[in-house]
Amino acid sequence: MSTAGISANKLELIQIAKAVASEKSIDESIVLEAIEEAIQKAARLRYGAELDIRAKINPATGEQTLRRVISVVADEEVENESTQIGISTAKMDNKLMEIGDEISTTLPPLEFGRVQAQMAKQVIMGKVRDAERARQFMEFKDRVGEIINGIVKRVEYGHIIVDLGRAEGVIRRDQALPRENVKGGDRIRAYIMDVREEPRGSQIFLSRAHPQFMAQLFAQEVPEVYEGVIQIVGVARDPGSRAKIAVFSNDSSIDPVGACVGMRGSRVQAVVNELQGERIDIIPYTEDMGTFIVNALQPANVTKVVIDEANGKIEVVVPEEQLSLAIGRRGQNVRLASQLSGWALDILTEEQESERRQQEFKERSELFMAGLDVDEMVAQLLVSEGFETMEEVGYVAIEDLTSIEGFDDETAEELQARAREYLERIATEQNDKRIALGVEDEVLEIEGVTLPMAVRFGENEIKTVEDVAGLVPDDLNGYSEYKNGERIHEEGMIEDMKLTDDEATRLIMQARVAAGWIEASALEPEIEEGEEGAEGEAAAEEAAAEPTAETLFN
Repeated sequence: MSTAGISANKLELIQIAKAVASEKSIDESIVLEAIEEAIQKAARLRYGAELDIRAKINPATGEQTLRRVISVVADEEVENESTQIGISTAKMDNKLMEIGDEISTTLPPLEFGRVQAQMAKQVIMGKVRDAERARQFMEFKDRVGEIINGIVKRVEYGHIIVDLGRAEGVIRRDQALPRENVKGGDRIRAYIMDVREEPRGSQIFLSRAHPQFMAQLFAQEVPEVYEGVIQIVGVARDPGSRAKIAVFSNDSSIDPVGACVGMRGSRVQAVVNELQGERIDIIPYTEDMGTFIVNALQPANVTKVVIDEANGKIEVVVPEEQLSLAIGRRGQNVRLASQLSGWALDILTEEQESERRQQEFKERSELFMAGLDVDEMVAQLLVSEGFETMEEVGYVAIEDLTSIEGFDDETAEELQARAREYLERIATEQNDKRIALGVEDEVLEIEGVTLPMAVRFGENEIKTVEDVAGLVPDDLNGYSEYKNGERIHEEGMIEDMKLTDDEATRLIMQARVAAGWIEASALEPEIEEGEEGAEGEAAAEEAAAEPTAETLFN
């Protein structure tokens, strides 16, 4: 907008406003309001900054009016005599005046000097810029998750500025493909990751490293994905290097992997070319997690998969010669498989698994030999029959022991008596340790808290009911997160006791009830109107017993 627009004739002013509105894709009224505000500021600079001066432009004729306005207020409310007048004074000139009326005086047309013109230009351009940013935000805020084409405008410190036509986006350095050589004027495709309003205007953040960028590229290249016949269940990427994508077909007659690969690899090659040669493993998804993990770790061959649902981990056993292939360069293969499945994966060779199982067998045998005062043969027999803890020996049904070959009723009863005596002795020792650590008796009264837990609490400076109430499930069970592509695990204080997330949540909520922070009724589910009978009561009891972390800690 040039300063000539201010001093132009009336019709030319309207034409300029229309041209600017069309060029910037904003409403013409916004440009006219900006010009009016510029005229008002220039008029205050000439007639006095303390005055209330208002400009108005007729959008049809371009006619300009400039008025000074004084508001009529109660006599005792006059604070600024330049913009306000008391009611008694106003009535001297016009008896019909009322509080709230305005006295308007027409001012002569303003002749713009150099200073006023420069200030007017700044005001108009500022308003137009603000309107343009608002328009960009409204246009792009609902397009998050789409792929957009643009032209590289410039590259600044690794950040790529992209011209999107009527807006400008940025691909930050961490969202660009490593080692991708981009220069001004190049055409580029990117994923709209986020659109935010910031103090300097709306910002459109683009990405070529986001997992969903790859998913959207497949949707463009594979008609079955676009139509929803094939679903992309998950994507894990090491941008610019390697990726794994899990696909599933809703139509049993369609091979999801084959459809995504295409004739002679044409479809997947188009995506690979867009991603600068990033290698892509297309994996068939199945709800059988063991089979899915085996597929996800391709090209490595897997001997066995052991799922530990309590700890959210999966143990994968591979032949010795397949270990490096399963792990991948710098752990890439197992890391991507872990991201894709959402499970922590532990890779072991067959030899390592055998050694570990032998060590576990030895440790359990030694536990039974020491705790039950039996010889090695009896201890190994118990381990072989599946007994893992002293509690199992002490409190299983007597028939579970007598069913073992060579164990009669007398032997079974003696073993149980020794196991219970051992457990009582350990409990006494643990209770003494709890007291020494300063853990209050009330902590043991919290539903779900055991003596070993109380001791562990004390070792972590959790000594009162309030201390337990202030915990969150991650404090108890630990949590994992990915930093720079690496999985980092923070261990929980009782993680080895293998509470589920729901059990950890329930324990903490019971502590909050005991501490008086919440009412016990807060743990009870709301029963829908009309839900009656034994089935409704059973469902309510089950739901009350198992609150989830998602509902209680959000």
